[in-house]
This record gives sequence, C-alpha cells and structure tokens, in this order.
Amino acid sequence: MQTLPLIQHLIDGQLVAGGSRSQEVFNPATGKAEKRLLLADKTTVEQAIASAHAAYPAWRATPPLKRARVMSKLKNLLEENAEAICALVTAEHGKVLSDSMGELQRGIENVEYASYAPELLKGEHSKNVGPAMDSWSEFQALGVTAGITPFNFPVMVPLWMWPMAIACGNTFVLKPSERDPSSALLVAQLALQAGLPPGVLNVVNGDKEAVDTLLTDKRVQAVSFVGSTPIAEYIYATGCANGKRVQALGGAKNHAVVMPDADVPNAVSALMGAAYGSCGERCMAIPLVVAVGDATADAVVAGLKVEIAKMKVGPGTDAANDMGPLVTQQHFNKVKGFVDQGVAEGATLVVDGRGVKVNGAEGGYFLGACLFDHVKPGMKIYQEEIFGPVLGVMRVKTLQEAMDLIDAHEYGNGTCIFTRDGEAARYFSDNILVGMVGVNVPLPVPVAYHSFGGWKRSLFGDLHAYGPDAVRFYTKRKTITQRWPSAGVREGAVFSFPTNR
Repeated sequence: MQTLPLIQHLIDGQLVAGGSRSQEVFNPATGKAEKRLLLADKTTVEQAIASAHAAYPAWRATPPLKRARVMSKLKNLLEENAEAICALVTAEHGKVLSDSMGELQRGIENVEYASYAPELLKGEHSKNVGPAMDSWSEFQALGVTAGITPFNFPVMVPLWMWPMAIACGNTFVLKPSERDPSSALLVAQLALQAGLPPGVLNVVNGDKEAVDTLLTDKRVQAVSFVGSTPIAEYIYATGCANGKRVQALGGAKNHAVVMPDADVPNAVSALMGAAYGSCGERCMAIPLVVAVGDATADAVVAGLKVEIAKMKVGPGTDAANDMGPLVTQQHFNKVKGFVDQGVAEGATLVVDGRGVKVNGAEGGYFLGACLFDHVKPGMKIYQEEIFGPVLGVMRVKTLQEAMDLIDAHEYGNGTCIFTRDGEAARYFSDNILVGMVGVNVPLPVPVAYHSFGGWKRSLFGDLHAYGPDAVRFYTKRKTITQRWPSAGVREGAVFSFPTNR
C-alpha cells in the first residue's frame, strides 16, 4: 500500500508532527486520497499558542516599517510562487486554475495593503488641549491572535487575516480548513522566507478540538472566523464568553435583482459567473435571481439556458473547463439533496446537472449547473445556503417587492441590482438591508483597502474583515494626556473634575 505524503503543523518556524489522529485529504476531481493530514490535539495547539506568546514582545517592539518590509517581500514571493500555490488549491479544492489565480491575486492585494502599516498605524495628536498639556492616541497590538478559515478560499481568506494582524504587531495562530490545508501552509513557509521571525505565525491543522482550544485559551486575545452561520454563531458566543474579541463571518443567500430595463444579455453573462464560478462555493455567490416582471424572468431564464449549455465541466487543471468538482463527496451529496428537495417542493427544474459525467474522472465529485424557475420564499432551496452550482429564479412584480424579500431573509451578506435606471439603483443601494451591494456588478467583493462583511446573521461582531476595519480589530486604542509643568511652579490640589475652562 502506498504511503500518502503527511501534512504537518508549522510551529515556531518548524514543521511539527503533533496529534495522534489524522485524516485523508482528497483530490475532488478524482475522488482519490492523495495526502494525509495530522489533526492537532489540545497539547499541539497549546504549543503553537506558547510559541506565538513567546514571540510577541519582540515582534511588538519591531518598528512598523520593518514589519511592513516583510509584507513587501512576501508579496513578491507569492507572485513568484503563484503557480505552485494555485496548483495546490486546485488539487485540494477543485476550482479551475484561473479561479485559483484570481483568489491568490485578491489575497496578494491584502498583503500589499498590510505593507502600508506605518501609515495605517499613525495615531492622532493634539497640542495644548489644556495649559502646557498635549494629548494623543495610538494603536497598540493585542497580543496572540488567531484565525479559523474555510475550505472555499484556502489562500485568500487566511491572507485577509494574518498579514494585517502581524503588520499591526500581533502574533498569530492559523487553523486552516482540514479539507484543503496545503496552500495555506506553503504561504506561511514563504512568510518565514520573507523574514518573519519564528513563532510570529504558526499553523495548526485540526478540527473542533483545535478550534475549542483557540477559543478558550486565555493567551489568545482575538479570533477571526469565516464559515457557515451556525459555526460563526458558536465561535462568537464561545470566544466572547472567554473574554476574546471576535469577528465571525457567517453564511449568505445573495439575491440579484434584474429590473425590466436591464441589459439582459450582460446580466445573464454576469450571473453565469456569479452563480457557477468556483462551483457556487462562494459566500458571495449569487444563488437567487429576483426578476421584476414575468417578461424579465422569461428572458433571463432563456438566456441562462443557452449559456449553461455551453459550459464545460471537468478537472480544474484543464484550462478549457469552466467549472470543477465540489470539494468532497459529503458536500456533493448535500448539494444534490438540495436539488432533489427543490423538485419535491414544486420549483421548476429548468436545467438538471445531476447526471453530468466527466470522461476520465468518473470518481470526481462533479455536479453540473442546475437552474430552477418559480422558486418561492417557503422553499428550502430559497431559505438555506446551498453552496453549490444551483441557481434559482424568483418572480416579483415590483422593485419594492424584491427588496422586501431580501430584507426579510436572515442573511444579509451581498446583493446586486441590474438596471439602467440611476434612481432605482440609488434607492436600492441606500435602503437595502445588506452589507455589500453591487450595481450591475454581481460579486461586489470590496477591494483590499475597503472592508468585507455582511449584515444580519451573516456577521457576528462589530468590525468587518480586512481593510480599515482590520486595523481597528487587531489593535486597541490608547489615549495619552501629558503635561510638563514649568520648573519651580507648585500647584495646589484641585478636587473638581478637570475641564479646559
């Protein structure tokens, strides 16, 4: 029997074999196990936390400019090693290589933003707030911070977290998804090559035992998370109960509104990528189209049918393919079950991707693009996050009816509107109860110098991910008021509250 390559942990700058349990890591395009992953136990995670805790004082004292230079070197190394990183993403996640490259590029942009740390960490200063008295505020690091990241963006989401946390002077323990961990580990090793001292960034692979250790250990000051809403809620409640600052991004059910005046062919093209890109495994994917008017809905459905027929499904390593497999057999069964449920609940299955076959990759977890029409709010395929290549079309009569649907949904991550009407777009953007809005843009993912996050049950915590909010999340403000009395001046005690009068 062939021995599978072993994926270890990265602790204090060294690869470490920790934990007695392990699991296989599969290539979703073949359905075959290609690696074995060690799952960290409590002791292993505590070893990583101890390493980060020991590295913190010296790293906090490192000038922000020197920390920023590490980020600049890392950016170059990520670009130089892009092919190797993306090959790992595609091999373990399944997404097509061009999508892996796009993911990495968005992650690199966050590293680039973190390299601006000297500017971002500048405080505020006021001279003479009182007689011979000055006041200023500064942003200080928290200590040991941690990140728990999902399978769908194994490179980008970790790069949302630890580069800014580390640039702000913290140390970090990353727990990537156990389904596709290799790319995050390689990136962390490149960070060491860029000059990051051992212990500043540690990577532990694991499951709930590792997560719970991070959430309860008193040395961990803050936790960032991206994943499903039930787990986000658990992370938030448990972390807060243990005195930590927590930022937990949860699930989504993003609606795309198509107005009667929209450029339907362009909208259809945009919806194809937004619904079926990365096999629908994106928290910003569009799983629902809300068409205003039956004529609009008919045109959208007709256009989608034509475009879906052109799609090529197969291994992500083939540049000719538009969509790869789902990440695991378990997830394939779950998504297929949603399609079965949609049919049972009475939605019209216009395109059925359940029978797709990929020659030469019969063991892969391939599900073709699925398209439903006449989806209703009470249906399971409307209410729950599917996280697969399943797009549903709903029909309403007015924009306000569409907005009422969106506002009533428990999730509020992203949404978009397709229209030529500036007034309608402005009204929609201003009033919709969703955190990220696109106007003729189907995936309104903010660039690195803005911040990412939803509303309602799509986000637990007050601050969004990356961008300016990341600086606030990974630092605490300290305000200092200072006075140097003139030599020889002696003042009596003052018992009233101090004012500037």
